[in-house]
Amino acid sequence: MGQLDEKVYGKSISKIEAIFDAGTFVELGAYTKRLGSQKDFEGVVCGYGSVNGKLAFAFVQDSERTKGAFGERHAKKICDMYALAVKNGAPVIGVFDSAGAIVYDGASALAAYGRVMKCVSDASGVIPQIAVVDGVCMGMSATLACMFDLTVTIKGVSKLSVSSAFALGKAADTAFLSAIDAENSGAAYASVRELVALLPQNNADAAIVESTDTLDRESAFDPEKYTAEELAAVISDRESFVRLYAGYTSACLGFATFGGVVAGIVAVTAELDIKSARAISKLVSFCDGFGIPVVTLVDSCGLVVSPEAEQNAYASELARLAYAYTSADNARVTAIIGKAYGAAFTLLGSKAVGADMVYALPSACVSVLSPEASVAFVWNDKVGEGKTREEVEAEWKQTFGSSADACEKGEIDDIVEPSELRKRICASLMMLASKAEGKPARRHANMPL
Repeated sequence: MGQLDEKVYGKSISKIEAIFDAGTFVELGAYTKRLGSQKDFEGVVCGYGSVNGKLAFAFVQDSERTKGAFGERHAKKICDMYALAVKNGAPVIGVFDSAGAIVYDGASALAAYGRVMKCVSDASGVIPQIAVVDGVCMGMSATLACMFDLTVTIKGVSKLSVSSAFALGKAADTAFLSAIDAENSGAAYASVRELVALLPQNNADAAIVESTDTLDRESAFDPEKYTAEELAAVISDRESFVRLYAGYTSACLGFATFGGVVAGIVAVTAELDIKSARAISKLVSFCDGFGIPVVTLVDSCGLVVSPEAEQNAYASELARLAYAYTSADNARVTAIIGKAYGAAFTLLGSKAVGADMVYALPSACVSVLSPEASVAFVWNDKVGEGKTREEVEAEWKQTFGSSADACEKGEIDDIVEPSELRKRICASLMMLASKAEGKPARRHANMPL
């Protein structure tokens, strides 16, 4: 198509151009007018086009077109677009910027929200859905945006809240809604394009991209001194790591490629707290829905011990995490980098909860309790018998908490050097590329002679 007409498209021009490859956007329902009006175009632009060469659909609410008010025809345009997106197996990008429902429409306006919610729900797990809050997103629009797989917000611009009383800014406790909280609009839409490039088109598509990195590159790092983000970057293809939920959780989560194979990354290098458990559950579940492998990196001393955690449904969040890993059918590879104490070992991608491959560094420690707590609990009488507490703790780690001990028990597949970790993960993901859960179907057994 040609140049978009600013008089017709208003504020949505820049958003459309930021999402789609130049000259590829085609509008759907272009002449739809506001119900009861002969001059006002409906306050949402819907259409399709190319994003980094891949087909994608988008709706863009425009607060300059009848304030982007949500109503019956507004919803119909979005629902019609969703029907085409699902039929064609292509992702949907929703840009939210609306003053809310048309109050005069009453029940029909409320029902309109419900119809779009059903479209989003029906498409969940079928095609990727990315929301961008580029303006006001309140009430049921906030609920709708949070139904999407990934939500991108913009600092100082996004106004997302359930109640209009909080429309002046994004409340602190809504940080979990932001997979990415971009510095500005340009960065937000660049992130959307990057996510579309990484994610599969639909749940029957493979998430594989071109990579110039080599599979046999060493991943040298110091296991005693690193950050989770540095670790994720050094074991994945160069410059491929995209971090998610950075403003919400202490865990390092995101997407990266390994030899071109797209994978979700879960790196926990602290206590496994409520927010981390919740965010990990969401990412693992999303990856499973689209057949995206998950690489879990563990260096955690276990669970949070506090009255606040217990009063905030900690057990329930950990249960959700357990369900996410145990019910998943996608490829799962885990590497224990340092500490893996108690529930952190079990819940974070152990073989017991369904991991296909589990590796550990030579210095890793797998133990029910930390060596310090273990010695104080059962070996305290050994301290002072010609040995210091530190020496007894080292002996406990070597005897009952070493990676070799876990390997002997069959809970770890192999012990690898830090420099070899990238190679082993890449090899595992290649091996698991065609993984299918359960036995392949057969016509009959092969009759012996």
